[in-house]
Amino acid sequence: MDFNLTDDQEMIRNAARRLTEQVLQPLLQSEEKDKPLSKLVMNEIFSHLSEFGITAMRLPEEHGGSGISMVDYGLVIEELPPVIALSLISHDGSTARISAGASQALREKYLEDLISGKKIACTATSEPAAGSNSNAIQTKLEVDGDIARIKGLKMWITNASVADLFIVTCTSGSDENGKPCNHRVIVDRDTAGIDVTDIPLTGLRQGHLSEVHLDNVEVPISQLVGEPGDAGKYMTLMWNGNRPLLGLSSLRIAREAFYLTQNHCQNRQQFGRSLSEMQLVQNDLSEIETLIESARLLCFKALHVIDSGE
Repeated sequence: MDFNLTDDQEMIRNAARRLTEQVLQPLLQSEEKDKPLSKLVMNEIFSHLSEFGITAMRLPEEHGGSGISMVDYGLVIEELPPVIALSLISHDGSTARISAGASQALREKYLEDLISGKKIACTATSEPAAGSNSNAIQTKLEVDGDIARIKGLKMWITNASVADLFIVTCTSGSDENGKPCNHRVIVDRDTAGIDVTDIPLTGLRQGHLSEVHLDNVEVPISQLVGEPGDAGKYMTLMWNGNRPLLGLSSLRIAREAFYLTQNHCQNRQQFGRSLSEMQLVQNDLSEIETLIESARLLCFKALHVIDSGE
């Protein structure tokens, strides 16, 4: 196994680093650090992410996706500010879920704006009593002629308060074999009956996490995506990629905390010498760095497995 980056991977990583330092970090600093980023700034951020070509990383190339590997995606993610990486992963995964099994008309209606960053997407699956278990979803879907009605509560939805588009997981009951019949439905944010409430955050306070109330939200049945019962399948496919990507973003935070600790130990004097000269402190620092690096390698191994089709 070759752990050295290719020239192209070095170029991608360095470009993502410059994007963060020169564009994204200044935008974050222009906003209040303890409040969710404004919709205006989020739109500007996504326009920059689109210019960089990373708003639809997991979308097939024939539908406008970037076509780069998940490993390369991970190299980009770990260079982005975590609050932006979290939003991007939600948007990108939602875009792929919207496209998978969608009609050509739906792709033509939505994908261009999602790829260009003009619209932000989110996935509304998790619920208070179900978590992320799609088979336990209670949000109801009722079809009446050409209209579908959605009623339920979604919880812990990333991007919801700034999203223009939701891909909602809901259920119409069970099939003849007793298997839950789950659906994916595209819902525009300005549809009547949607109420979004921010959830206060302990960390990443500039991010967006919300509960979403859907009160008999009506959409055309043409907004249903794919086949009944496939919602869990596509959610799993996306979240299998989300987990190592979010792991890399979390490890960026851990790495920055480690650097701060290392700097403190080098400058803090105790008993006539710096903390970094003390063997017990050296042992703690080396153990922390080992844990961070091993976790990073595990995340990239998972992304490599996805690239390999396993």
